[in-house]
Amino acid sequence: MTTSTRVHNFCAGPCTLPVSVLEEVRDELLDFDGTGMSIIEASHRAPAYDAVHMNALADFRSLASVPDEFSILFLQGGASLQFAQVPMNLLADGETAGYVNSGTWGKKAIGDARKVAPVYEAWTDAEGAFDRMPGTDEIEVRDGSRYLHLTSNETIGGIRFPELPSANVPLVTDMSSDFLSRPIDWDVHDLVYGGAQKNLGPAGLAVVIVRKDRLSSHGRNLTSYLDYATHDSNNSMANTPPMFAIYVMGKVLRWMHTEGGLATFEQRAAQRASILYGAIDESDGWYVCPVDEASRSHMNIVFRLPDEDLEERFVAEAADAGMVNLKGHRSVGGIRASVYNALRVDSVRMLVDFMDGFRSAHG
Repeated sequence: MTTSTRVHNFCAGPCTLPVSVLEEVRDELLDFDGTGMSIIEASHRAPAYDAVHMNALADFRSLASVPDEFSILFLQGGASLQFAQVPMNLLADGETAGYVNSGTWGKKAIGDARKVAPVYEAWTDAEGAFDRMPGTDEIEVRDGSRYLHLTSNETIGGIRFPELPSANVPLVTDMSSDFLSRPIDWDVHDLVYGGAQKNLGPAGLAVVIVRKDRLSSHGRNLTSYLDYATHDSNNSMANTPPMFAIYVMGKVLRWMHTEGGLATFEQRAAQRASILYGAIDESDGWYVCPVDEASRSHMNIVFRLPDEDLEERFVAEAADAGMVNLKGHRSVGGIRASVYNALRVDSVRMLVDFMDGFRSAHG
């Protein structure tokens, strides 16, 4: 396969990756850096991998402007493990935290956290359609709460916080599906985490950025892997890390640096979203986005057609035209176009052209 035959991949995760990164990985697959072997086969204690690992840590810190008072951890298990690991590490016995239940991932986060500590819902749209994010004045943070947990972007519902809400406690934010697509306000956070597979690399890797003074503050007798302090004191190499995922992510981080950094990717995200939402809104109601306009995601654009038969035909004909993974999540249906950092604007324009043609043919 050549680059000219690659599909336009709108998958919600794992993500599409820069072609230049994939080409580097291909070229190094049999012989990485003159070692005579793939990085997949190397020891995580070998100098060649150590350089990959430490460069990835440094590039992440630089790209995201992470202050020195935060530790960056590369962990296995994706973001889902963090639903339990966060309260284990940030809450001492008897402490509580508020959780915003903004959809599927917010609900999963609070569900696992409740098995660890007495956390509570600070806001939920469970009686509604999870089609918007709350305003600051709607979130009820109880006195004595240790933190407020947010999901910055709900991948399935296609909603995001355009600005994170203010709170009188530190924030903990799951940024899996808009990770490094916009700047992060570190002043208001105790911890940020996310799976790499939405925007930064292959599945199997979570990145956790946590204030160093919060490490070991829980007083719990945790197993070594579940304790963030273990990974902090070993530069995330207390055990064999997910080497291949870190290796690829490191290349993506360098690519992002060369492309202009977070400001560039924030602008590109806004551009891709504007083009797609424009096509939806200008279709005279034939395409409908069910999300409150102020909460529309810049990463996961969801929309409906007049009926489900047309939606099935839309997905199939789009795939025949080289645009894949447009089917909405099985829990909500419809269409979902995930437009992550590495997706070219040309792919979005091609989708919009297809939408216009499909509407003309079937409207």
